Amino acid sequence: MRPEEEEEPKWERWQKDRTFVRAVVGKYDEVYKNLYNQPRVYKSTDMPWKGGPTRFGKNVINPQKNMIIQAFETHVDVLAPGNHGQKHGHMNSAVFYILEGDGYDVHDGVKYPWKAGDICIVENMCVHQHFNADPRKPARYVIFKAKPTFIFFHLFFQRMVEYPPKEAKLGFENFHPEP
Repeated sequence: MRPEEEEEPKWERWQKDRTFVRAVVGKYDEVYKNLYNQPRVYKSTDMPWKGGPTRFGKNVINPQKNMIIQAFETHVDVLAPGNHGQKHGHMNSAVFYILEGDGYDVHDGVKYPWKAGDICIVENMCVHQHFNADPRKPARYVIFKAKPTFIFFHLFFQRMVEYPPKEAKLGFENFHPEP
């Protein structure tokens, strides 16, 4: 059975409509008070794991679920022993803190080892993959990224393939745009 045919998809966040930026509508005082009344602590232990069998995740903070924030999202991922996550890329950067485990990332073909207590940064537009190097213990990390903000500004599919020429064409050596 293909993932799109599953009755309850393992990675529903990749297969259903999501709210990346929601409208902030209302009178200023009402919006302001509503935000002040939002919870400040979210129990990730109360949230179910999704996915498997090699990678599991839970979305903790995102504009779809939480009214308190919409500029970034946070999720917790676990890689099963000796396994890895998907090879992927995104316009936004990401910062992840390794809670437990020993592994490495491959960013655009370069390997970066990490272990519990380390912070790993995935730069903008990097094609990357997370690996658990321990064949016996899981790797667990929390990821912070400004994906909702990037999507709001339509920063989806950019990547520098070729830079502008370093030399002007003949006849335009002294060209300057008008003020």
